[in-house]
Amino acid sequence: MTHLQAGLRAETTEKSRLELNENPDTLHQDIQQVRDMIITRPDIGFLRTDDAFILRFLRARKFNHFEAFKLLAQYFLYRQQNLDMFKNFKADDPGIKRALTDGFPGVLQHADHYGRKILILFAANWDQSRNTFTDILRAILLSLEILIEDPELQINGFVLIIDWSNFSFKQASGLTPTILRLAIEGLQDSFPARFGGIHFVNQPWYIHALYTIIKPFLKDKTRKRIFLHGNNLNSLHQLIHPECLPSEFGGTQPPYDMGTWARSLLGPEYNDETEYTHNSYNSMHVKTVLDNSESHSSPKYMKRSQSVVEPGVLKHGDRDDDNTQPLLALD
Repeated sequence: MTHLQAGLRAETTEKSRLELNENPDTLHQDIQQVRDMIITRPDIGFLRTDDAFILRFLRARKFNHFEAFKLLAQYFLYRQQNLDMFKNFKADDPGIKRALTDGFPGVLQHADHYGRKILILFAANWDQSRNTFTDILRAILLSLEILIEDPELQINGFVLIIDWSNFSFKQASGLTPTILRLAIEGLQDSFPARFGGIHFVNQPWYIHALYTIIKPFLKDKTRKRIFLHGNNLNSLHQLIHPECLPSEFGGTQPPYDMGTWARSLLGPEYNDETEYTHNSYNSMHVKTVLDNSESHSSPKYMKRSQSVVEPGVLKHGDRDDDNTQPLLALD
């Protein structure tokens, strides 16, 4: 084992060998072969080329040197082409800070049974008067940048759960083809993360319609890893065990505190005391995570650490739901 594999658990090292073709005996040669290709793209500024950085791209592409270099090049090209997104690219940037504080994204403490980190998004929490979609995307990318520093996650990867409960048609109209493509390019094509699954729950019909917009931009592998569960938690639990999940998703863990990840990044700059109202929340039955007073438990008020989804709102199905299919099955 080289110093680049130091800290990895024995089972993770073996997983990387079997699934990703990682060989400690040739690790430095593999990295150098990718580094040697940089000269072929003088149009791109490769701002970081150290061993540990290149290694995450090799792991993301199963040690295929050419594919790893393509991903490395696309990573920096995406940042060159979207300079405004990466200005002041840190947690205390006002736009990123608002998105993080509102729970974009949520990061669960417990990994799933494959060791994958679980990210969650409560789509209805998108207050378009507070957060632009671009700032939410920036917050997600920044979070991934921080998480991918962990070599265990470079190998085990991530899963994403998006809860579409109470996500209105008006909110959906803000998901334009341009910004959807920006997100897909940033997450699918330009970031060295292994996504083992993207799970939709409680999705309305217009989320199905959005698939026709994003389908041309999705790789076949990505489409096969997107699952529509509807309100059928049984199918979700077959893929992500309930022991890993908060009660909002029928799990055995406590309800998710939407400020958990933001607090870890912002530290003393995090402020959970400010409450805000939004018309789209007025009719929602918000269940308070914290032990607040009765007036603060009203659906009219929502702390940024709360989910707009009431724990237990998703129901266990007695049979498989027709929506519990990879998006590919909609073809």
